[in-house]
Amino acid sequence: MIGLDAKILVRYLTQDDPIQSPRATEIIERRLTEENPGFVSIVTMVETVWVLDRAYRLTTNEIAAAVERMLQIDVLVLENEQAVFNAMIALKGGQGSFADATIAALGTSAGCSRTLTFDRKALRLPGFKLP
Repeated sequence: MIGLDAKILVRYLTQDDPIQSPRATEIIERRLTEENPGFVSIVTMVETVWVLDRAYRLTTNEIAAAVERMLQIDVLVLENEQAVFNAMIALKGGQGSFADATIAALGTSAGCSRTLTFDRKALRLPGFKLP
């Protein structure tokens, strides 16, 4: 397994750099295999979504589609894939940010009864409560 960082994923998804994008495509589409997949950590996923949102100003639906695409790539192993999927669904549904939804999903899978927050937007997600 080979770890991938957010810059590889962003270049692959956006195809915006004449040198790095083809290299990222080569890695994901030709070098990685199901026997030797690419590993995408939960931190990498959150950073990738943050970059697509802040730097590229993609819409929520475009970001959700990019996450869904990564979930469907057979040669990628996403850490805590269920949390990523749940966060993508929450993002699509306008319930909260990808990061907040990931925090909620990870807390739930760790056995947390709730996650305390002062973030009013995060309170739209199940599992978040005011202290």
